[in-house]
Amino acid sequence: MRLALYEPDIAGNVGTLIRTAACFGIAVDLIEPMGFPYSDRALARSAMDYVDRAEVVRHADWTAFQAAARGRIVLATTLGALPLPDMRFRPDDVILLGSEGAGVPSAVHDAADIRVRVPMRAGVRSLNVAITGGILMAEARRQTGWDQITP
Repeated sequence: MRLALYEPDIAGNVGTLIRTAACFGIAVDLIEPMGFPYSDRALARSAMDYVDRAEVVRHADWTAFQAAARGRIVLATTLGALPLPDMRFRPDDVILLGSEGAGVPSAVHDAADIRVRVPMRAGVRSLNVAITGGILMAEARRQTGWDQITP
């Protein structure tokens, strides 16, 4: 299982997601360009010492990521998606999160194999991307087996 971040804007969210992915034994793909330098101190502060425990792969752009991706691409989106309770994850899924400011462009949205949404109450726009990622990773691990986490 992998977590992919499409052109992330906020170092703190990326650090939080790297830390969460490291705890769940999920590899992370960073799809550039990013809205901050990868070595930014804010990333180090939010990821703490978990960056060294995570498998992080950087991709120059969406095309490079697609060439390397294996498994289904599961896009987290608020646009007409399958509700999370109906989603059936597989161990080789790639959970894709869009940038905080713009999400993903139509071409990336259309390239996803599955579009999933975290149910929320009416009248709210969206969850923080790091929270959404944490919810999806936890549910994916619950479904595919916590025993899939490598030490």
